[in-house]
Amino acid sequence: MRNHMAAGWFYSPSQIVKYFATRLWPSLRPPKGAKLINPYQALAQLNRHHWLMFGVGFLGWTWDAFDFFTVSLCLTEISKDFGVKNSAVSWGLTLTLMLRSVGALIFGAMADRYGRKWPMIINLVLFIILELGSGFTNNLSQFLGVRALYGIAMGGMFGPAAATALEDLPYDARGILSGLFQQGYGVGYLLASAFYRALVPTTSHSWRSLFWFGAGPPVLIIAFRLCLGETNYFQILKAEREMEHRIKMENRAHGEHTEEKRTELKAFLQNAWVSIKDNWVLLIYMFVVMSGFNSVSHGSQDLYPTYMKDQLGFDASQVTIVSCVGQIGAVIGGMTVGWISSMTGRRLAMAVSCIIGGALVPAYIFTRDMSVTAACFFEQVFVGGVWGPIPIHLMELAPPGLRTLVVGLTYQLGNLASSASATIESVIGERFPLPPAADGTSRYDYGRVIGIFLGAVWAFILFFVILGPEMTQEEREERAQEAKEFEELRLSGASLAEMGAQRIRTKESKAEHLEQVDEDPEGKEEKKVTEMV
Repeated sequence: MRNHMAAGWFYSPSQIVKYFATRLWPSLRPPKGAKLINPYQALAQLNRHHWLMFGVGFLGWTWDAFDFFTVSLCLTEISKDFGVKNSAVSWGLTLTLMLRSVGALIFGAMADRYGRKWPMIINLVLFIILELGSGFTNNLSQFLGVRALYGIAMGGMFGPAAATALEDLPYDARGILSGLFQQGYGVGYLLASAFYRALVPTTSHSWRSLFWFGAGPPVLIIAFRLCLGETNYFQILKAEREMEHRIKMENRAHGEHTEEKRTELKAFLQNAWVSIKDNWVLLIYMFVVMSGFNSVSHGSQDLYPTYMKDQLGFDASQVTIVSCVGQIGAVIGGMTVGWISSMTGRRLAMAVSCIIGGALVPAYIFTRDMSVTAACFFEQVFVGGVWGPIPIHLMELAPPGLRTLVVGLTYQLGNLASSASATIESVIGERFPLPPAADGTSRYDYGRVIGIFLGAVWAFILFFVILGPEMTQEEREERAQEAKEFEELRLSGASLAEMGAQRIRTKESKAEHLEQVDEDPEGKEEKKVTEMV
């Protein structure tokens, strides 16, 4: 996305006035002449490389979610085992969310510097260790400590997994597969719910069995990722950085001979600094809006199993059914709205999801029998729907050279801001006691708090989605054409490294010719320069 601050460090007054004057019209309306892409035709453009990279990124993100929701689903069992309140165990969710931004910073920087592959593998290894460790904890303090460490690993997964899955895709397929990728989160919840029912009530180790099971599948995902190479996008980006730095070094008066690794590192650091300096306002916006997106997700899902068990009196089977149906709705909503956003634009699709999702909140928290299954399904359709365009929307907003870091870090800083969602809901909910259950167990009006919280968050997201930026239709068409040309060159046998280097040579050549035009006010050389460009 083009993001130019005319005042140098900030936007000029005329830029600001023009920007806010266009937030509703024309920027929010569907692009003129835009057509809804046939999903079958869009997906038919994918080749074996695209599917494999998308598949491994999707699986990594899915198991990230599975491991997170093991705590949410087992919250009452863990609190009973450790002899503490539900709100005390919910700190396991809060600490995980709080430390995810640390992981995003560490592993996002690694992924932009060294590639997407190894940071993702390291995170998966940490998943194995920390899920096993969670199951062997003996008290609440140990459990919270392990889950805090897990937050770092979990935070490091989203950026590399999203980049692996999406950045090499044909442009027409990015909307629908962005929605599918994001709903790896919903699929993770769905799998966690199913295995919760299969393992927790039926094994002697109760909740610990679910955590131990969660340590197994990452071994297979690691093997899958080891069989694949680096993304094409990163290989070209790396070559661009190296060539750009070499050209700068060659242009120095005395010329310096620099080691290859030092050249690559300096190029990365220089590009990173320029990207941050030129986009700091945009990065703040991305953090603020992601705070709302994460809040609606965690506010609608994390405490909901506890609400069903404690307030509605559902058993393990009923909780599993409702949770699974809800996450099926999230998957459907994410794919559908992600696909529609390719025609309507990202912001309009998300804004409509906010309005409908907010309207469904009363049904979500006032239904008191198994018909809540339908309410949960439709509410989660729009929770998943508002999230559907987010991975590709963040990638379109992010500076190309820091794509993984920016996407992962803004996503996880939003998680940090929303990290206390479940704890806030549970603590406030305990201020509204209900009559005890038949066995004397305390009950609280969690539904009231969930409803108020969701209503506020839906309004927050709607406001900032309407206020925010997005890539224009012209820019999307340019990206689509660029992706098509890149794929044609790759299929013709062109080296990825040479393609990246050639892009920088072309860019530098154009810059030199434009400088010549500026130095020739009479236009004597204009024709020759134009022909050369």
